[in-house]
Amino acid sequence: MVIEAELTAVVRNPDRVRAELAERAEPVRSVYADTYYDRPDHSMDRDGYELRVRTITTGRQQRTVVTYKEPPVDASSRSKPEHETAADDPAVMATIFDALGLVELVSLEKRCENYSFTADGREMLATVVTIPELAGQTFIELETMAERDELPEALRSLREVLDGLGVGEGDAVEQSYTDMVMKARGD
Repeated sequence: MVIEAELTAVVRNPDRVRAELAERAEPVRSVYADTYYDRPDHSMDRDGYELRVRTITTGRQQRTVVTYKEPPVDASSRSKPEHETAADDPAVMATIFDALGLVELVSLEKRCENYSFTADGREMLATVVTIPELAGQTFIELETMAERDELPEALRSLREVLDGLGVGEGDAVEQSYTDMVMKARGD
C-alpha cells in the first residue's frame, strides 16, 4: 500500500525557505479551493478520514480532484494512505455527496507555491501555504510517496530536507488546516 509520507510545519522565515526551495525548483503558484465532506455526526473527521473535493487554479487552468484519505498510519506525522481521482464538476460531486447523506464539514482556500524536486533519491513536493483565515502564518507541507515498510525512511528524508530549510521538529503542525480554520471562524 502506497502512503503519502507528509510533514507539515509552521515556517518562521518564509523568505529564507522560498529562496532555498527556489534553488531546487521553479515555484508553481496555485490556489486550491477545498471542500471537505463528512457524515452529519462528523465521525469521519473524528476518526481521521478525509473526503475532499479540490479545485486547483494555476494561471488560467483549472482542474478538480476528489481525494479520500484513510487515518494516519504513523503517530509522528499525519502520513495517510491517499486515493485521488479527477472530477469534471465539483457541483456534481456536492450533489452526489449530499444524496449519500454527507454534509459539508468546511470549505477553505489555500494559496500554494509548489516546488517539485528530488532529494535523497526521492521525488518530493514542497508546498508553501498561506490560508486567508490564518493570516500572518505560513506553512510548509513536504511530501513523498512510500510503501508502508519504507515510511520511517521516507519521513527521515523529509525531516532532513526540512532541517536544511531551517524548519525544525519544534515547528511541526499538530492540527489540521480544517480544524484551525474552523476554530478561527468560531465553528
